[in-house]
Amino acid sequence: MEVDHIRKGVKNHPEYEKWVNFYYKHDKSTYYRTTTYDQQWKNLVNQSEGIWPAILGGIEKYQNEERPVIFDGVNILPHLAKKDLDFLGVVILGKSLEDVIKRNTEDTRWGDTEIEVQSEAFFYGERPHYKEEGKKYGYKVFETADEALEYALEILK
Repeated sequence: MEVDHIRKGVKNHPEYEKWVNFYYKHDKSTYYRTTTYDQQWKNLVNQSEGIWPAILGGIEKYQNEERPVIFDGVNILPHLAKKDLDFLGVVILGKSLEDVIKRNTEDTRWGDTEIEVQSEAFFYGERPHYKEEGKKYGYKVFETADEALEYALEILK
């Protein structure tokens, strides 16, 4: 289940609208070129914490599912997951800037422009924080999905 679907489902709810539409209210080029990586991370943390109740509610709908469920989303930050979820997870970072650019080209975050700038912001700005938080809160951290696969299959059993 992609967290993006939960975000889209609450984008018109007054308590979540500010956070769901946070990035869409900015000019991408200006935002990425004038906002420091530290501030970008703080904005992502604020957005994630702001919409966390909706995301958590979406995740909880699957709590009685008999089959394994995979939750994927940039807003599932390790500190939030550790606080409210009682199952294991992994953090996948992306191995290289080139890999991140390729992934963002195939599935863009804010449309089809500024791919390299967005990718650099993730790789050099967000990625180190995900890595640090993942380790701090006891999640295994991997650079690629292939590297995480064996461990993920174990925890899904």
